[in-house]
Amino acid sequence: MRVLMTGGGTAGHINPALSIADAIKAAYPQAEILFVGAEGRMETTLVPKAGYPLRTLVVEGFQRRLSLANVKKNLRAAYHAVTAGREAARILREFKPDIAIGTGGYVCGPVLRRAAKMGIPVLVHESNALPGITVKMLAPYAKAVMVSDEAAKKHLPESANVIVTGNPLRQGLLTVNKAEARRELGVDERPLVLCFGGSLGARPLNEAIVGVLKQPEAQKLQFIIGTGRGENYERVQALLREAGITPDGVHVRVRDYIDDMPRCMAAADLVISRCGAMTLSELPALRKPAILVPSPYVAENHQYYNAMALANRGAAVCVEQKDLTAERLWNEIQGVALSADTLEQMSEAAGAAAVLDATERILAVIQETLS
Repeated sequence: MRVLMTGGGTAGHINPALSIADAIKAAYPQAEILFVGAEGRMETTLVPKAGYPLRTLVVEGFQRRLSLANVKKNLRAAYHAVTAGREAARILREFKPDIAIGTGGYVCGPVLRRAAKMGIPVLVHESNALPGITVKMLAPYAKAVMVSDEAAKKHLPESANVIVTGNPLRQGLLTVNKAEARRELGVDERPLVLCFGGSLGARPLNEAIVGVLKQPEAQKLQFIIGTGRGENYERVQALLREAGITPDGVHVRVRDYIDDMPRCMAAADLVISRCGAMTLSELPALRKPAILVPSPYVAENHQYYNAMALANRGAAVCVEQKDLTAERLWNEIQGVALSADTLEQMSEAAGAAAVLDATERILAVIQETLS
């Protein structure tokens, strides 16, 4: 079997693609897998690191706001769309894939459209509750559009073959035991709050959680805070020093990057985070109550829709960034983390929203398409 994978720009597009590729390789050890990504984007590091060959195209996204600068950018994007289509056709002719699978990002467009025109079966996977523009555009070309949540269906064309598969989970996520994780982290019996804003951090979330830590009652809880590297980490450390709070491993632990996320998530009683698609698949899988603060800076405000997919089920509280203050966040934390009944109810709601067999579902769609 020869499989062409395409998707990129952000970890939310790349990690699902890598998980799908790993599942294919496990089921079909002889499968040949080639990734096609965007030149200069995150996939140029993550894909080779995962052991897969990568070809790149020069692609740019179109700007929706009207301005002279954006008109120039859109002309350049249109030019690259044409040249990327030609290069994609050349790659497809050389590799001769049996199937082409995309996971979102601008690079998917020229690759999968050209694959469909060449008679190659096309599948698309959308990890967000609100499908992106590229996925919407590709839906008519695809044999199936695989989505993470039932809520995504209403945003896709009625003619599309939409199948709810969930998002593939990172390896090892479900194998970590909560009691063992807490023991390894040196956590005591108090509720543990895990707070992070993604690998780059989120300054508004960092500032709000520092305000929470100033509350005397916050001593009833333990916190692990992932600030993001560089300036975000240094700013949080400075704010804590000003407040007379010393990260001591007993009450507060501050990290610039959480490199053992499965362990920290398993140990946590409550998670506070942004609303990336993969995080919001992992929280239900681990039955974790959450306070979600969607980033307002992402395309089409899709993190808000991700958050509401869990909030509407009672598994999370959604606090929009415009409403985020230390006082509001502390009130929400108290209402969840300091109430055993609320923790249990939200945990059950999260578990009910979990899709634990996403990899198997995705493989089944691939096998059906190939047959």
